[in-house]
Amino acid sequence: MLAIKNNIMATNAARHLSQSYDSLAKSVERLSSGQRINSAKDDAAGLAVRELMRADIAVIQQGTRNAQDGVSMLQTMEGAMGTIDSALVRMKQLAEQAATGSYSAAQRSIMNSEFGEMANEIERIATSTSFNGIKMLDNSATVTVHFGGTNDYIDITGSKMTKAGLGVSSVSIASATSATAALATLDSAISTKDTARAKFGYKMNRLESTVEVLNIQSENLSTSESRVSDVDVATEMAAMTRNQVLAQAGVAMLAQANTTPQMALTLLR
Repeated sequence: MLAIKNNIMATNAARHLSQSYDSLAKSVERLSSGQRINSAKDDAAGLAVRELMRADIAVIQQGTRNAQDGVSMLQTMEGAMGTIDSALVRMKQLAEQAATGSYSAAQRSIMNSEFGEMANEIERIATSTSFNGIKMLDNSATVTVHFGGTNDYIDITGSKMTKAGLGVSSVSIASATSATAALATLDSAISTKDTARAKFGYKMNRLESTVEVLNIQSENLSTSESRVSDVDVATEMAAMTRNQVLAQAGVAMLAQANTTPQMALTLLR
């Protein structure tokens, strides 16, 4: 029906143009953001799944950093124990030197002075070595490295590497007899130190293995999150091209529909 009051064709063309334009705007938004889901209206269930995954990924990534910090802490302590090891070896060497009868009392006194300085250096290292203010060489406190859920953690117990902890606080090599006795004491101290150093070593290995596992978990979860949330560029570009053509056609048809009522003027003349 040819009418001039209601332009049904124009209304229809405008409605389709609006739909095409909205679809085109959505394609542009997705391609510019790189995400298929930009708001809850795009995919409410998918949005909920994505946000849960993102939370899990963030926790795992932080857990990875926690484990790496734990490794750094243990490396700091283990490095300090390497210096303690050198001091104990030097002390044992001095004890062996002082145990022989070919040195005078004055010479043994010099050896004993160095021996005492080495023991004091062990004490200083054990009490001053720290990581973020945490000390693990002068106490047996437990440090918990957390890297996931409630039960995902590794406990690391400190070791007493002080003179008292190693049993060398009152050892002397001022005489051949005391030097000979010191050799056995130093053997025990070195064994204690080796046990503690090995403990830190296998804790480092365990934490490094944990980091590897967490990295794999993070990668897999990120892949899953990408499947849920990221836009398929090829598919979306095809949709965008279709919507562009439809929008252009809608504009052209709306222009034609707006001129149609003018046909009625020829009948009114």
